[in-house]
Amino acid sequence: MSEADPPRSGARVADAGGELERGRECHGRRAWAAAYTSLERADRAAALAADDLELLATCAYLIGRDEEYLALLERAHRAFAEAGAGVRAARCAFWIGFRLLFRGELGRATGWLARAQRLLEREPGECAEHGYLLLPVAQQQLDAGDHDAAHASATRAVELGERFGDPDLTACALHLQGVIRMQQGRVEQGLLRLDEAMVAVSAGELSPIMAGLIYCNAIDNCQQVYALGRAREWTSALARWCDDQPEMLAFSGVCRVHRAEVLQLRGAWPDAIEEARRAGERCRGLNRQGTAAAFYQEGEVHRLRGEFALAEQAYRSASQSGLDPQPGLSLLRAAQGQTEAGMAAIRRVLGATSERLSRARLLPAYIELALLAGERQAAREGCRELSQIATDFGGDVLGALADAATGAVDLAEGHAQTALGSLRRAGQAWQRIDAPYPAARVRELIARACRELGDGDGATLELEAARTVYAQLGAAPDLARIDAPAGDAPPQPRHGLTARELEVLRLLAAGKTNKAIASELFVSEKTVERHVSNIFHKLSVSSRTAAAAFAYEHSLL
Repeated sequence: MSEADPPRSGARVADAGGELERGRECHGRRAWAAAYTSLERADRAAALAADDLELLATCAYLIGRDEEYLALLERAHRAFAEAGAGVRAARCAFWIGFRLLFRGELGRATGWLARAQRLLEREPGECAEHGYLLLPVAQQQLDAGDHDAAHASATRAVELGERFGDPDLTACALHLQGVIRMQQGRVEQGLLRLDEAMVAVSAGELSPIMAGLIYCNAIDNCQQVYALGRAREWTSALARWCDDQPEMLAFSGVCRVHRAEVLQLRGAWPDAIEEARRAGERCRGLNRQGTAAAFYQEGEVHRLRGEFALAEQAYRSASQSGLDPQPGLSLLRAAQGQTEAGMAAIRRVLGATSERLSRARLLPAYIELALLAGERQAAREGCRELSQIATDFGGDVLGALADAATGAVDLAEGHAQTALGSLRRAGQAWQRIDAPYPAARVRELIARACRELGDGDGATLELEAARTVYAQLGAAPDLARIDAPAGDAPPQPRHGLTARELEVLRLLAAGKTNKAIASELFVSEKTVERHVSNIFHKLSVSSRTAAAAFAYEHSLL
């Protein structure tokens, strides 16, 4: 029996060597699951060297084994450190810290990044790893609003990446430069940097993890500045990249979220829902943010199609996954006839949002809800802010959003001729972008403006065009609205007060104080004060007595 032991041991070593070679070969051709299986078997038979542990860690990350990825990198870090390879150990420590930052584990992340820094302090001269450690520094400076310092750090990282021939570092730092410039409002400069980074990605010059990170972040940032043409282009490239690696889970779910967004904008709503569902399945348990985004995207299409129960369920799932489902949920409430609830929610979110491009994402919904609630002054103020953001950042999409909102407010205030100019600019922009739904919404507003100006033929043509698009898309709420007989439309009160404001006015006319009104309506005194202020503005009065007189005169009691 003892004589047989050595051959079995030798066979085990030989088998480990075979698995190791198969694992390396599968890694080279991006068969990540097969590579993981072979490398993991080799590691169980005989502990892998540090270089091969890095390969196994990469495979674990790409097939969605995040905890194993971190554990394997820690082992690689220790192996390099024990071998005296301080620079390689520092790089492993950086990637551990970098991943923990993405997961929101700030304490652990800071510890690992500090360890990487300490290891580099022992090394003579500079190396690419010094540039990697500048990346989280630049991001922190950007988050603090110090754009100049952030750009200087990213520029230094680019220099180190180029000097030491590290394409991953160079591309990531270029990408970060682009993000910084875009947040400064220098959008075209920023997009040029993103494009430069994406050249390296699409040419296959980067490691798979860095390539996936830059793909996804580039698309996100293009969408944030409404560079939808580029977002579509890079989404198509990301889809091809993911399709070439069918065993990869790490980025394929997020890719499908982006596909769903593109499909929705183009009007392929059934395909968008299906893609969002697939995205959710891919992301579930692997990427909480991706899961939330997939649910939100699904809710958006259900809302537009009038499938309100399904939309509500999707928005709630997005919320449970950590995403505030706005502005979609507020627009859903308005579509359900709960305008005041929707307005309260969108006002809350807008009040808590300071970053200008994030506000631009919320303002169109805020303006729409303000008009539905009869709060024209609030809608006008929202238009001014949105228009200023569009002027500062530029681009067709922001311009179209601002023009459409401005036209809607002008129309609500009775300035149909003025509204037409803004609305026609918005319509042309949406057509250039190939966005049929927002283009149809604008044509519906143009029809209203034409009707108010006495152009019946123009109104009919515009409304028929909008209706055709709504029917093709399956936009049931919009079809119901424009197909409703004129007599079925609720009369528009000349006073413009919301239902809640009418309640407040009646109680005010009865001589109740703000405190008493708040108690009766189960709201705060501050809310009552805001309602009273809106009532005074809409009725063009300056006192409670005058408001009460208006209520008696117009039989509002």
